[in-house]
Amino acid sequence: MRVLLDECVPRKIKRELLDHEILTVTERGWSGIKNGNLLTLAAPEFDVFLTVDQNLKYQQNLKNFSIAIILLAARNNRFKTLLPLMPEAKEALDRIMEGDFIVISGT
Repeated sequence: MRVLLDECVPRKIKRELLDHEILTVTERGWSGIKNGNLLTLAAPEFDVFLTVDQNLKYQQNLKNFSIAIILLAARNNRFKTLLPLMPEAKEALDRIMEGDFIVISGT
């Protein structure tokens, strides 16, 4: 599975997803590109977009994009806060389908 990590996701998350090919937005050279354009660029190259941007579903019509999206919904985007969500994120990556939008919630 090819996964693109949003700029707001800590890079350390890559270490938790070793079974997948992971690139960050920065590594791909897409820093600063807004979500709509970013999703358009990412869809042909990536299977999943992993983000913590809880406003994404309100800012974009996600049905316009074929890329699947996993939203890590937590109180902040610190690695320590997101780490407990990673087992569920790994499970989601094993079953996610094109165009899916999956929310993984933390406290």
